[in-house]
Amino acid sequence: MAVVHGLVLTLALLAVVCLPVVVAALILADELVDHLADRAADRWQARQQRRTIDRLDRAFEVDSLVREVDLTEFERVRQPAIEQIAADLRRLSGQRLGIGSRSPVWHSAVLEAYDDRLRLASRCLGVAEHLSDLDGIDLAIERVRVEGELQAAGLVLPAPDVNPGRRTS
Repeated sequence: MAVVHGLVLTLALLAVVCLPVVVAALILADELVDHLADRAADRWQARQQRRTIDRLDRAFEVDSLVREVDLTEFERVRQPAIEQIAADLRRLSGQRLGIGSRSPVWHSAVLEAYDDRLRLASRCLGVAEHLSDLDGIDLAIERVRVEGELQAAGLVLPAPDVNPGRRTS
């Protein structure tokens, strides 16, 4: 009899301890069922879309059209040769202090074109640059840093003439 009472007492204590776990499982089961149903619906919809696309591909014979088009041509970005970029940089470098200093509009246009060519040269030579992310004095400092990196990579850029009217002999 004592064994039966001990067993009943153990089962009662176990039921009281496990009751919160059972209640939590019942509450979460609803969310789990919703989640599984949403996933199944998403998979079914994706499968239906794939089947529709496959049917359309077969109907319009897309494979034969794609075989005729060289898709790698679209991936290539047309950019000028590094020699042309270097010539543009040298020309714009001279204009920054010449024509570009006459009017604020010209100055900003020349600097924008110069920065654009610096970006192209950096891309060609694998130099990291952050010209489009900066402005003000930070942009000017980054411009000087990129010029130095490009020169270190082998691009010939003239040093800007600070006093173009004064002769050094």
